[in-house]
Parts: sequence; C-alpha cells; structure tokens
Amino acid sequence: MNVESYDAAVIGAGAAGMAAAARLAERGHSVVVLERESSPGGILNQCIHNGFGLHYFGDELAGPEYAELFAEKLESNASVDIRTGVTVINIGRREGAEGRSVFAYCPTDGLLRFDVSAVVLAMGCRERNRGNIGIPGTRPSGVYTAGLAQRLVNVEGYIPGERIVIVGSGDIGLIMARRMKWVGAEVLGVVEIQPYPSGLTRNIVQCLNDFDIPLHLAHVVSKIHGRDRVEAVEISPLSDGKPDADRTFLLECDTLLLSVGLIPDNELSKKAGVVLNPETGGPHVGASLMTNVPGVFACGNVLHVHDLADYASEEAERCAEYAADYIEGNAERAQVPVITGANVRYVMPEAVFPGRENTLYARSMIVKNNARLIMRAGDRELINRRLQHVQPSEMIRFTLDPEVEEGETVEMHIR
Repeated sequence: MNVESYDAAVIGAGAAGMAAAARLAERGHSVVVLERESSPGGILNQCIHNGFGLHYFGDELAGPEYAELFAEKLESNASVDIRTGVTVINIGRREGAEGRSVFAYCPTDGLLRFDVSAVVLAMGCRERNRGNIGIPGTRPSGVYTAGLAQRLVNVEGYIPGERIVIVGSGDIGLIMARRMKWVGAEVLGVVEIQPYPSGLTRNIVQCLNDFDIPLHLAHVVSKIHGRDRVEAVEISPLSDGKPDADRTFLLECDTLLLSVGLIPDNELSKKAGVVLNPETGGPHVGASLMTNVPGVFACGNVLHVHDLADYASEEAERCAEYAADYIEGNAERAQVPVITGANVRYVMPEAVFPGRENTLYARSMIVKNNARLIMRAGDRELINRRLQHVQPSEMIRFTLDPEVEEGETVEMHIR
C-alpha cells in the first residue's frame, strides 16, 4: 500500500471541494484532493448553462467555466495535489498519531493511504430515482434521472428521447426541459406534485414560460406504460392528496425524466462513524462545520443541498478556515446551539460562535409572501426581518450579528 502524508484531505473536487482546498492552501497547508471522476469540477462539468458565479466571482459563468477557474487556481498552487480517478473507500483513525487515515483505490496505483490531520467531506449529492418515489407501471427503458440525461446530452453527445415528460419542477428538471427543446425534442410537460413550483423563479420563466412548456401543479405520474420502451404515462391531478382517477389523462411519450430531489451522498460518512441529520440527509455539524468525528468537516451539498454553487463554495471556504484552525491547534471551543422553531425545517450550521458574525442557511416549511424571519435568544430578539417570499425549495441565507452570548440558545422562527 502506498502511504502519503498531507495536512488535509478534501474528498470531492466540485464547487465545494475545490474552494475548500484553495483556502486551506492559502492558509499554508498541504492538501490532497481526491476525486473519483477523470477531471475536477464535479457536476459543474455537465452544466453548460449560465447562471454560475454571480455571487462568488461577480460574473455570469457556465458550469465548466466556474469549474475551470477553480481548477486553474488549484493547479498553480504547489501545496495542492489533485488526484483524479481515485475512489475513497474508508476514513479511519490514524495509527500511532493524531489525525485520520483516508483509504482510497486507484486503477493505476492500487490501494492508497493518506495520513492527514483533517478531512473535509465534499462529495456532493446524488439524485433520487424511480425507486425512491415508487411510480407504478411497467419497467421499460426510457426512464432517466434529469442529471443523467443532462450528462448524456452535454457530455456524451446523446439525445435520450424525442417526446419527453419531466417529473418534478426542481431546477435540474426545468433546465433540462429547455435543453431538450434546444436539441429538437418535444417536451410535453412538467409534472409537479406540490401546488407550487420547486425551482427558482428565474428558471420557471426562462425554461418553461419562454418555451410554452406546460407545468402541471398538484399532479403526479400515476402509471408508466410500455414494454421495451416507454410508450405513455398517465398524469393524475391530486384531490385531497390522492390521485383523482376520474380526471387522469394520458401523454404519449418515449422518455420520462425524473427531477425529484437530491440526497447528500453520505455512504462514506456513515462508514466513518459520522452521525447524520435526518432533516438534511447530511452530517450533524457545529459552528465550525466539524462533524461528531474529530477532525472530519463537511461542506457543500454533502452537508445540505444548496440552491447555488456559489453558496456551496462560500460555505466551503469557511469550512476550510475552521479546518485550518483545527490543524493549527487554534479551534474555537465555545459554541451556542441553534434550534428550529415555528415553520423552520432546518438551520445550518446547528450552532454559532458567540461574539462574532455567523452565516446561516435555512429552509422554510411553508409557502408565504411577506414572511418574517425571527431569531431569539431567550427573551432577546436578535433578528426580525421581512422576507419577500419563502417556500421549502428555496434556501434562506442570512447573517447573525456577534451579540449572541455564551451559554444562550438561539431559536429560529418563520412567521
């Protein structure tokens, strides 16, 4: 087994992983970045549409351009070693020393071990599929996740079908509706189980409205027809939460794309003993974004699903700062827990540092215009801010001022 030593290992070279590695190197630490694909960039490499980088780079970029800027930054830094085609298989306690050992496999180099002081988890997320949502019917070919279809079209150069129905109005599904129209396919409609769209408003406008693609809200695909290939799908409106058979209609199609949510990819995390948050699917973390396993940090979509790559990179940079502090023996100890109150699904991280500004991310459990974001510590009101619109599919990002005191508990509400 080949054994190498670094200050830190970053697992995943997407928007979060590359940002974390760059910041760790800026802090003067040696970093190995382990990426199972053949090139860095992660999902960015197949996202050829623009809309990336507005917050982070101050410029509107396509996904590959966003990835390339980071890759160039890392490749020019001697403190960063990017290993592609490497699959991490376990994270264990380092023998005879503080820190962790990361075990990985590479087809050309065999089994590898990296001894490090800190590990940053940045593996991203994976798509939910037909098995996760249980659509009845036959099991023909022609059923894809939207992300796989995106890769087939944008990277491999294949068009998955000619007559498309899309399940789910998440951003990937909306973007693929437009993309399939661009390549000459007919998009018959987008089917959304919720009574409101799941994707960003700009994508509803630019990807559906601008191309006259129907959006069926409060509907489900109730059955798939076809033997060897998808031939049609039944679409049913919901009545009292159940499919209404009397109003069901048939759409003849050859392809069904599923954009039904993302799941943080934490099989490796669980194997390493990391405790997961059932609300996010990612690790429980404190103010420093460190998991329950000492020296193991998490950021980006492996922690919780972000709306924007820019925010994943931003969070990853803070994570790298905390990991660098940990490596240097300067990690902050005092933390104030943050708990969810009325209409809040989750808030991340799950604690803040007293006496300093903290950036938090949260998701609402309700759909509401002119909502109020309220943060309290005991009887003190820390924030009472108007939010123009909230819904579960859109992340809320905000900062909490340094007035939180040690020993308090902060509670978040949406009214």
